[in-house]
Amino acid sequence: MLKELNPLIHSQLRLAIMTLLVSVEEADFSYLKEKTNATSGNISVQLDKLSSAGYIKITKEFVGKKTRTTCRLTEEGKQAMEEYIENLKSYLNL
Repeated sequence: MLKELNPLIHSQLRLAIMTLLVSVEEADFSYLKEKTNATSGNISVQLDKLSSAGYIKITKEFVGKKTRTTCRLTEEGKQAMEEYIENLKSYLNL
């Protein structure tokens, strides 16, 4: 029996963000925007959704006069991503 894929992670942009964050300790907004080719508005909305779910932690700080937004996976986010991958494997019969 196939398990349901987490709809929060299954969205293309949110999946891309989560996948990028799995491979790094933290990433800033510009890096995520560049790697996903998403607009600032779209990526911002998706980061808010992931943050509200407790999957990522967003930190805003000032570097000089500019704000720097960094994101990192939470333990809950890592666990959700692992479950998502395991469930996806069942679809692929791996």
